[in-house]
Amino acid sequence: MEKCYATDLSDDEWECLQLHVPAPNKRGRPRTHDTREILNAIFYILKSGCPWRLLPKDFPPWETVYWWFGRWRMDGTFERLNAALSERVRSRLGRNPLPSGGIADSQSSKSTGVGGEQRGYDGNKKVRGRKRHLLVDTEGLVLKAKVHSAKVPEQDGLRLLLKSARSGLSRLSHLWLDAGYVALPRRWVVERTFSWLSQNRRMSKDYERLCASAEALVYAAMIRLMVRRLARA
Repeated sequence: MEKCYATDLSDDEWECLQLHVPAPNKRGRPRTHDTREILNAIFYILKSGCPWRLLPKDFPPWETVYWWFGRWRMDGTFERLNAALSERVRSRLGRNPLPSGGIADSQSSKSTGVGGEQRGYDGNKKVRGRKRHLLVDTEGLVLKAKVHSAKVPEQDGLRLLLKSARSGLSRLSHLWLDAGYVALPRRWVVERTFSWLSQNRRMSKDYERLCASAEALVYAAMIRLMVRRLARA
């Protein structure tokens, strides 16, 4: 497939990702647009920061792209893709696919005027919006993302993060935390992950109406990063 935009998946990148993408449902109407086109559109929005309705005409209709984004968000596709690719990246680095150690931290993000659920004011950082709470492995790969109101205290946010991370992380036995949790800091690893995410304009602020959408974009950003790494190796 000829690339139109820098965010489009190359053939090698698509080959790495295709193994983990859900197969089309054989029941019902056949798809008008293939999965690669939909993913290219999502990656374009993520990187460029453009609203859904301003998606260029080279892509499938924005309504179609948005529908698939919502479906993959709700059925956990983004999270499963992130987990599968992180295991491959870790294996490529000679590590056990399932990590035994993790680092957690949060980032307060300003919200916009679009409205939506669970927004608040972080008095410590003087930010009105939401917090992105991440659990990453020692390579900085995201194990779990949790987005919630910025007014939620750090320790309460950590409980929400770890509660949602219980499944699929059976080997996790060590956890490094920022000093805000009154524990040993190993902050640079997770701060680097936040830096990776910030390279996507859609994540410069919290533009999403739903916390779940913001979480899905964290996984989408990491999927794009890991596929690029795997294709280069």
